[in-house]
Amino acid sequence: MAFDPQTLLQEAKGLQEELVAIRRDIHAHPELGSREVRTTARIQAYLEGLGVEVKPCVETGVLGVLYGGKPGRTIGLRADIDALPIQEETGLPFASQNAGVMHACGHDLHTASLMGAAKILAAHRDELCGNVKFFFQPDEEGNGGAERMVKAGCLQNPSVDAVFGGHSTTSKIAGHYGLTYGKSYAASNPFTIRVRGQGCHGAFPGSGIDSIAVACQVVTALQTLVSRRIFATDSAVVTVGSFHAGTAGNIIAGEAELKGIIRTLGPEMRQKMCRMVKETAEGVAAAMGASAEVNIRTSYPGVVNDDAFTALVQETMTELVGKDGVHLETIPSMGTEDFGYFMDGIPGCYCDFGFGDGRKECRFPAHSGQFCANEDGLAYAAALHVACLLYTSPSPRDKRQS
Repeated sequence: MAFDPQTLLQEAKGLQEELVAIRRDIHAHPELGSREVRTTARIQAYLEGLGVEVKPCVETGVLGVLYGGKPGRTIGLRADIDALPIQEETGLPFASQNAGVMHACGHDLHTASLMGAAKILAAHRDELCGNVKFFFQPDEEGNGGAERMVKAGCLQNPSVDAVFGGHSTTSKIAGHYGLTYGKSYAASNPFTIRVRGQGCHGAFPGSGIDSIAVACQVVTALQTLVSRRIFATDSAVVTVGSFHAGTAGNIIAGEAELKGIIRTLGPEMRQKMCRMVKETAEGVAAAMGASAEVNIRTSYPGVVNDDAFTALVQETMTELVGKDGVHLETIPSMGTEDFGYFMDGIPGCYCDFGFGDGRKECRFPAHSGQFCANEDGLAYAAALHVACLLYTSPSPRDKRQS
């Protein structure tokens, strides 16, 4: 295969109409996590048509394996395929046909881009050094489909030596990429706090313990953990997003339930914040005569990019679009991303693909019912998937001597 980056980019651009059609079909038929039956069938049929070996992997995941004609390493390429429980409000001709479900986070863009990369790589399999695995992952937005794919063995037979993926962003225009060295995305710990007081008649609060009043104080105290219990140079977010209590306006509720999430960068801060959330909730409740049952769950591990692999990705980006098209980010995202599960003991890199248009039509953020993307970014995302594979298997020096 010709390794000239511009030739590669032109090959990807030659698939633009096909990639747009794929993306729009997936966008019009979004499916929630672990229910991506139609999406999975479309991906599987496409890969099989390319001669890619397709293996089942968890409920609705797709694992594709393409064996190169020459020896080399095995690189994993990942796209998430699920949608969000959001009502689409874009008015686009290919808007969601499934009420209350929308690809509002760009996973349709990720899927179409990786399918395009698979087509390019399959066409040049005889010249490919090593193998490539395609991870079309379900349920990123919900319960961590990446972890289930890893447990199902997607990283073995053949063993994956490095893994690459990325996320669409409309904050960068099409043809631009974003990249962060080291800590890139936060780890997450969802939590549930059940405050138990003593219910009673609303006219006689002294005969009970108001769980709502206690829970309000717990929420207020939790908000001070980041502002007053950690250094300003550290990164953490504590969000209480759900508060449920009571059955009637004249009854003092005996129990209240809070649900939220802790986001942190680095294992030490993760342990510290989990400990402080538990101690704070229990302490505030006890001080007010109530009790708090705190359940903190371990969720996404965060994303920490491997420096050496990230340097190769940066070089690859630069050769594709030039130095001005590569944006090195110094501030990690406090958002979460389950891509980190693929990076357990394996070097990896997770980046941003530009899908913006200068904040005109694509001015609405992800997870909005009005989210729109500039489809010109599809070819650039597909090209970067292919280039990263070629530039890292077996090595940049080998690549230039090919």
